[in-house]
Formats: sequence, structure tokens, C-alpha cells
Amino acid sequence: MDLGLLGFAAALSLAGVGSALGMGIAGQSAIGAWKKCFANGKPAPFTLIVFVGAPLTQVFYGMILMNASKLLSAGIFGGLAMGASAMMQGKAGASAADALAETGKGFTNYIMVVGLIETVALFAMVFLMGTV
Repeated sequence: MDLGLLGFAAALSLAGVGSALGMGIAGQSAIGAWKKCFANGKPAPFTLIVFVGAPLTQVFYGMILMNASKLLSAGIFGGLAMGASAMMQGKAGASAADALAETGKGFTNYIMVVGLIETVALFAMVFLMGTV
């Protein structure tokens, strides 16, 4: 068996696990924030879905890395970096969803934080693609 094929699978799989966890975390918070809005007769901001969907992009980065590198180490460590980025993005998105639903303010600030966390995944993908 070619160990490089494990790297191929690891890049996408580990990024995907992180994305699923991050989206789950942010999704739970968004649902709770919407519930609070409904219970208090406030409009429920649909924009919270942006925070829920943000970690999904790491799956695409994992796929790009998967297709660019067949190295076991690049797949494992790249997938881990992307997965961690997605999970932390979900945690930040959860806090952002709660804050935005409560105050109705700060969307731009919150999305900047989520974007900065995304940068980790992008850097991991780009720099590891140079190992080919």
C-alpha cells in the first residue's frame, strides 16, 4: 500500500471533521440565538447563517491539498491544521451569532475575526502545496 494515499485521504477527511464540528458548534448557537429572538418577539437575523457556514470552506481547502500533494505528512498535518481552523472558526462563530442576535450590532467585526481564523487554513494549504 502506498502511504501517500493515506495523506491523500487525511487531507480531506481531517479538514472535513473539523468543518463538521465547527458548523455544529456554530449551528447550535445560532439556533439558540434565534430561539431567544422568537421568545422575545424580536426579528431573528438570518445573517447568523454566515457564521454557521464559515467552517465549510476548509473542506474545499482539504480537497485542493488532497489533489496537489500525495505526501502522508502533508495530508495529515495539513488536514489537522485545516480541521482545527474550522473548529475554532465555529467556536468564534457561535459567540458572534449570540452577540449579533442579542445586540443587532457588530457583524463586520465578528466576520473579520472569523476571517482571520480562516487564514490559518489557507496558509496551511498554500505552504504545504509547495512541498510537492
